[in-house]
Amino acid sequence: MASENTHHIASDVLTVLRKDPVMAQIVEQGLSIESAKSEDIYFRLLSAIVSQQLSTKAAATIFGRFKELFPDNYPHAHLVLETPDETLRGAGLSFQKIGYVRNVAAFAQGGNLEHALIDAMEDEALIQHLTQIKGIGRWTVEMLLMFALERPDVMPVDDLGIQNAMKRHYGLEESGKILKARMLEIAENWRPYRSVACKYLWQSLDNAPG
Repeated sequence: MASENTHHIASDVLTVLRKDPVMAQIVEQGLSIESAKSEDIYFRLLSAIVSQQLSTKAAATIFGRFKELFPDNYPHAHLVLETPDETLRGAGLSFQKIGYVRNVAAFAQGGNLEHALIDAMEDEALIQHLTQIKGIGRWTVEMLLMFALERPDVMPVDDLGIQNAMKRHYGLEESGKILKARMLEIAENWRPYRSVACKYLWQSLDNAPG
């Protein structure tokens, strides 16, 4: 019998994922996937930079202090660029992260993060577009695609959680490039809903990001 979450997933998604017996079981045992959609990519990029290499709790504290530096708790791009380094340091940002948040702010000021522009780009083009920003890597953009933009078919092979989940559920013993090639091969069965499959894989580790 299907678990409750199947009522929350479109039947076409379920039909695809159930073609893979291992994934079918993971979905059956999983909980419904909550939406984390957001059109404010600029804000999500800032949050991602502040969170880098920090625990969830520490990241939330520092990002909270960062937002409090600005009117209405919103770090508008021009204000981020105008705020002195010392003030940003006082909120808990390292000098490296100060540079990175300014890079995001400058990119946004140039009109490069407009919703219509982002929305029109295919996944891979958007990854190339956003990784132009120094401080933003492919994995960060893949997480944005999956969570903020809810793009349905992203496969983040570099994510350690996905690697661990697939090793566990599919009995994979490979590592490095060979492991990633095997992951992509298995994930072909999940197209065009690889993002959804990955969210269930994270959940199966009880360690969902985002």
